[in-house]
Amino acid sequence: MASPPSPPKCAQSKSKPTTRPTKSTPSPMVQAGVFGTKLPVTASHEGAGTVVAVGSAVKNFANGDRVMCGLPLHPCGACPDCLGPEKQLQYCTNIEGHIGVTAQGCFAEYVKADSRSTTALPDAVSFMSAAPLACAGRTVWRAVLETELKAGEWVCFVGSGGGLGHLGIQFAKALGLKVVGVDARDEGLALTREHGADVVVDAREGKEEAVRAVQGVTGGMGADATVNLSDAPSAAGLACAVTKMHGLMVQIAQPDVVEIPFPEIIFRDIRIRGSLICSPEESKSMLKCIAEHGVTVKTNPFYGLHKIGELVEMVHGGKIQGKAIIVVDEEQIRREKELGAKY
Repeated sequence: MASPPSPPKCAQSKSKPTTRPTKSTPSPMVQAGVFGTKLPVTASHEGAGTVVAVGSAVKNFANGDRVMCGLPLHPCGACPDCLGPEKQLQYCTNIEGHIGVTAQGCFAEYVKADSRSTTALPDAVSFMSAAPLACAGRTVWRAVLETELKAGEWVCFVGSGGGLGHLGIQFAKALGLKVVGVDARDEGLALTREHGADVVVDAREGKEEAVRAVQGVTGGMGADATVNLSDAPSAAGLACAVTKMHGLMVQIAQPDVVEIPFPEIIFRDIRIRGSLICSPEESKSMLKCIAEHGVTVKTNPFYGLHKIGELVEMVHGGKIQGKAIIVVDEEQIRREKELGAKY
């Protein structure tokens, strides 16, 4: 069998360029060795910046373009997922690596990104927002798309007050959905309310009360679909319980074990679907939604790579609202305002 073709050279984004506002902290799963990351590796799998060099095979980007970095780096281009459908392109298992996970990441002045998974930024979307959107935004946007709900139907987010949750609420509202937000932290509940959930449920009041609250606003049925963003051991079971019979639960959180009581699957016929980050076209549709509907990202900025330690401390403290980011080049932030970046 002939070997697959070599992947095209990738676009390179300059962090300094921008921003490189990047993600708050290395993923706990990366730190725990779940992905077999070989050290040393530069952390952060979320970044945005300005293109400063492109490979000879890159046709869709040029120097000076503002971009949100793609996480997948050099998929094989020949496996069934790479060949489509388009919404499966991010599932390549023969990939070279993922930025900040198994390849060098975005806590740097320059980062190498693959042009096929990188997304051009609309002028209205800022680097400060785009960096955390690179994974968190892409992940929860696709989860909302995977529910396949129509305007006026109910979606519930379990773990609604975190970095992904507050984005999911806004995406769902932009698509005309009604939203229930469930969280177990005062900070998370406050963020859920702030970003427009129609109903806010405190998970600390117990599973039965949460189910009662959701059924109370859905005519006794439950949410049409639920997205689980929480790693708590009971979260997946709760997400199924607040979903109507024959409904869909999209699992985004990645605990070691997903625990769901069998009656939810057998007696209530809850369908369970996993979801990964966006495909290239889904990424474009996410940024279009943000530009058109004014979706905002709650960020906690730190200025300069020397602030990474403070950023990690804040994230591990458990009191953070939204996402923490590192700004590498403040001048890039200033310049983009002249383009009209406001989200």
